Amino acid sequence: MPKHGKNYRASLEKFNKSQLYDVQEALKLVTEIAPAKFDETVEVHVRLGVDGRHADQQVRGAIVLPNGTGKEVKVLVFAKGPKAEEAEKAGADYVGAEDMAEKIKNENWFDFDVCVATPDMMSVVGRLGKILGPKGLMPNPKSGTVTMDVTKALQEIKAGKVEYRLDKQNIVHTVIGKKSFGPEKLEQNFNALMTALIKAKPAAAKGQYLRSVTLATTMSPGVKVNPALIG
Repeated sequence: MPKHGKNYRASLEKFNKSQLYDVQEALKLVTEIAPAKFDETVEVHVRLGVDGRHADQQVRGAIVLPNGTGKEVKVLVFAKGPKAEEAEKAGADYVGAEDMAEKIKNENWFDFDVCVATPDMMSVVGRLGKILGPKGLMPNPKSGTVTMDVTKALQEIKAGKVEYRLDKQNIVHTVIGKKSFGPEKLEQNFNALMTALIKAKPAAAKGQYLRSVTLATTMSPGVKVNPALIG
């Protein structure tokens, strides 16, 4: 295990790492203890009481955060003809079809944060599944990234849309903004995300759904939120 740096250890001394805080306290703490000089991203890590190995217990979706993410997002759109023109007009950073698929496959090109595709392009994009999937970049209808309405998709992504989905440990990892947002805006984004996660609770999920909730910045230790106070 690598040792944490001096700033990280100093941050740890400023709060009780085993205590469960309410959301306001946790957000205030996590922005105060963020050690870096740059504007750190604020992350949420939620362990859910589901078993993602079962299709009926999957949790996946997307939400436009009220205050955005504070990050400039580059979007690649797979489309042809009029839909490609629409994507360009709507502000896509990159638009293409087989040419973009080849660029990703042959040049290991990943100068984009989100990938959108029209349904007719999924035969092309599908061949990139083993490359895009592990990076969380595969377009998916559930997250609104496989759609004919590319203008709406681009507007939402640029406005601060974030995806949420389970990892192999049944944890959802996502961002809710930047340290500079301040606790109030971060809390609005946090509440919007948690509302979406609670609505997405699978019918097959048993027992406690929100097992643990942790807030952290890019460089800070995690601050635990009391899940009993959420929702």
